[in-house]
Amino acid sequence: MFISSKVIADSGVAFGTSGARGLVTQFTPEVCAAFTHSFVSVMQASFAFDRIMIAIDNRPSSYAMAMACVEALQQRGITVTYYGVVPTPALAYVAMQDDVPAIMVTGSHIPFDRNGLKFYRPDGEISKSDEQSILAAEVQFDELADLPQLETDPRAANDYLARYTSLFDSPWLTGKRIGIYEHSSAGRDLYADLFTLLGAEVVSLERSDQFVPIDTEAVSDTDRAKAKAWLAQYQFDAIFSTDGDGDRPLIADEKGEWLRGDILGLLCAKALNVQALAVPVSCNTAIESSGAFAKVSRTKIGSPYVIAEFASLVDGYTGVAGFEANGGFLLGSDVELNGKPLSALPTRDAVLPAIMLLAAAADQPISTLIDTLPKRVTHSDRIQGFATEKSQAIIAQGKADPLALLAKFGFADVALAEIDDTDGLRMTFADGRIVHLRPSGNAPELRCYAEADSLALARECVEQTLEKVQTL
Repeated sequence: MFISSKVIADSGVAFGTSGARGLVTQFTPEVCAAFTHSFVSVMQASFAFDRIMIAIDNRPSSYAMAMACVEALQQRGITVTYYGVVPTPALAYVAMQDDVPAIMVTGSHIPFDRNGLKFYRPDGEISKSDEQSILAAEVQFDELADLPQLETDPRAANDYLARYTSLFDSPWLTGKRIGIYEHSSAGRDLYADLFTLLGAEVVSLERSDQFVPIDTEAVSDTDRAKAKAWLAQYQFDAIFSTDGDGDRPLIADEKGEWLRGDILGLLCAKALNVQALAVPVSCNTAIESSGAFAKVSRTKIGSPYVIAEFASLVDGYTGVAGFEANGGFLLGSDVELNGKPLSALPTRDAVLPAIMLLAAAADQPISTLIDTLPKRVTHSDRIQGFATEKSQAIIAQGKADPLALLAKFGFADVALAEIDDTDGLRMTFADGRIVHLRPSGNAPELRCYAEADSLALARECVEQTLEKVQTL
C-alpha cells in the first residue's frame, strides 16, 4: 500500500512554471500513479466526472508514463480516453469542450532525460493552489498491476484542426509557401495538413527520430543557421515550428529570422482586436508602447499566473488574452473572427498566433509587419546545469544591492530607473536597457533576458551578464 503524498515527496519531482517536472528515472510507475491519484482526489473535491483524457509527447519515456497513469485511473474505476501523441493545447481543448479533467505527459522543451506531467481541470489548467493540494493529498493506492497497452483515439487531433480551419471560408493562404520544421514536435503530424487545408504550399523539414529539446526562448545558433539555409533553398514566406509538446510556437519570417515569442504574441493579440492582456514581466515593453491595448497586466512567469490574472480582466474588457516570452498564446475569453466564434482556450497554444500572424501579413512580408512596431528588441539565453540555489543567491545579492551586482557584471557607472522583483530580478537602466535574471522553474538553469533598442546591444548585455555570472 502506498500513500501518494509520501511517494511524491520522496521522488524528487517538483512543480515548475507549468507542470510537474523531473528526471525520467524519478518518474517511476509508482510516482506517476501517486500524482494521478492525488490529482483525481483534488479534482473530485470540486467537480463531478467519471472520465479523464490523456495524451503524450514524442519523448521515449512518455508512453510508459502514460500507461502508469492509466492503470492508476483504472484502479479508481475512471474511464480513460487516450489520444496518443498530440499537442498539449489539442488535449486541453477537447477536455474543456467535454468538461472533464486531463493529463498531458510531457517535459515540453527540457532535455529528453527529463519528463513531466501537466494537469488540466475541466475548466482549464490547474492553479498554483491546486498544485499544493496535489502535493499534500494523502491517497492510499495499491501496487500497480501489469500496465495496459493504450489504444489511440484520433478525436483530439481532428477537433484541434477543425477549431482553426473552420474559421475560414476559403483557402486564404494560397500562394504562400510555408516550411514546417517538424523535428520531434507532438504536433508534427498535424501541421502540414493544417496549413495545406488553409491553402499554403507546405514543405516538411527535418523530422527526427530522436527527441529534440527545442527551446523557443533560447533559439540555438544551429537552428538560426538552419532557418537561413532553408530560406535560401525554398524561398519560404514563413517557417513554423514548436517546442516538444506543441504549445509554444517558433516562427521565422521571409528572411529566416526567428521571431521573439512576445512580439509574435503582440501581433496576434492586435489581429484579434484584444482589449486587455496579461503577460509575464519578462515580455517586451513594446506591448505597452504600441498603444494597441486598453490594459496590460504584468505577472510572474508561468501560464498559471497569466491565467489567474484573466479573472480580473474578463469583467471589464471585451477580448482578453495573454502570451509569454516563449510565444505560447492563451485566449482568455471567447472572441469572434471572420464573423465566426472562437472559444476561449486558456492554455498555451502555438497554432493561433501562427495563423493570426499570417493573416495580418497577408499582403506584406512578415518583416514589414514587424517594422511597424516600436523598436524594442529582446534577446535571451541561459546557462544550463546551473544550480538553482546559486541562482537564488545571486538574485538575493542583486535585491540587496543591485548596483554592486551590476558592477560585477561589468555595468559600471549605470543609473537605475526601476527594479522589479516580480519574478527574479529585472533591472531597468536609465538609458532604457533592461537586464533580467531569473532561475528556470523547470530545470537547473539561469536565464537572462535583456531588452534594448537594438539586437546587438541586447545580445551584448546577455552575453556579458552570463559570462560574468559564471565567475561569481
